[in-house]
Amino acid sequence: MSKPLAGDYPSFYASYINDVEGDDLIMIMEEDITKLQILLSTVGEEKSEFVYAEGRWSVKQVVGHLIDTEIIMSYRALCIARGEKQSLPGFDQDGYVKEGRFNQRKLQDLIEELILTRRLTITLFKSFEHGTLNRRGVANQKEVTVLALGFIIVGHANHHLKILKEKYLS
Repeated sequence: MSKPLAGDYPSFYASYINDVEGDDLIMIMEEDITKLQILLSTVGEEKSEFVYAEGRWSVKQVVGHLIDTEIIMSYRALCIARGEKQSLPGFDQDGYVKEGRFNQRKLQDLIEELILTRRLTITLFKSFEHGTLNRRGVANQKEVTVLALGFIIVGHANHHLKILKEKYLS
């Protein structure tokens, strides 16, 4: 397995994919579970609703956003892997965060849900044969491969973890 090529995903995902170190998607996803647990365990419940600037999300909301996005990207990968010909819808991340009501939940519950979501994502991607990873479909009116969606999941999580480190935990 290697990283997806530039034509395998919309260009606005390039920074996510380029920031992923390595090309063994399953191994990277598995290692990320530990990284996620270690980083998020440093945030106590008392800091979990902290917002570093007006209009930004709290730690809980970031974790909820990671869960939602990973589920949506995994769903897209499943659909495309199974040969879906319909264009898959986009989503309004701000609306999802608002409706997710993540600040009303315990941070530890959100962390557990994120880890379980990642384990399900790993199981899904392990089930795909090599040829399946190269299948193309349309999501949010843009063409993307199954493999690219896996790397987008990892890169997206990495992006938000960097922000958490810089803006919330420094």
